[in-house]
Amino acid sequence: MSLRDISLWVRSARTDARLSRLRREHGAERAFDLLYEQLEDPWACNVPHFRYQRLKYDTLLSLIPPRQYRSALDLGCGLGVLTRDLASHADQVLGLDLSLLAVEQARQLSKSSPNVRFDQADVLAIDPSMDGRFDLIVFADTLYYISPLSDEALKRICRRVADLLVPGGILLLAHHYFCNLDPGSRLSRVIHNAFRCVPELKLIREYRKPFYLVSLMEAPTRELWPAGKPTE
Repeated sequence: MSLRDISLWVRSARTDARLSRLRREHGAERAFDLLYEQLEDPWACNVPHFRYQRLKYDTLLSLIPPRQYRSALDLGCGLGVLTRDLASHADQVLGLDLSLLAVEQARQLSKSSPNVRFDQADVLAIDPSMDGRFDLIVFADTLYYISPLSDEALKRICRRVADLLVPGGILLLAHHYFCNLDPGSRLSRVIHNAFRCVPELKLIREYRKPFYLVSLMEAPTRELWPAGKPTE
């Protein structure tokens, strides 16, 4: 990480503060649209001179079990940087985001990726017709932006994501993590632990990277399902 990358964290913190203010004033969905209206790339995911985010995405992609996936889902896709990266790993990739403005910009940026598409959706209300459709789901740097993230809401999201996977499907979960010292890191641990408690998901491996936490999970096939609750 360079000094330039540290400035990315400062920029991201300012973006988070702006989002919190907009959410208080306008509600969650409108706040994200206003954020993308005011800032072209709120978290600088598409800015090449910040190396951290690019290296992070490359690492996440390297952790995905090597196979050609039929249908991948990027939840909280933003401008679709990671969604486009998934295009070489899956036949079809869908990016979903709460912000319609972000989705529209992602579509414009992804015209050269014919197997990638985007839709607006709330992770708390994903259409049931999508159940059992995806063999790869990536959920990165998203859940701590749901406010309020109550225990009940988190449980609903965990079960909803599990429902979207086919048997044998892979879930890659990634969130900011700094030794569990700051409030954001503690929330990330709560989020990842909640997914580990879902009976339909089995933890394959956990990775602690500078400065994020990754949980790789699988929806076991029926014949491989252990008796009782799956364990790590």
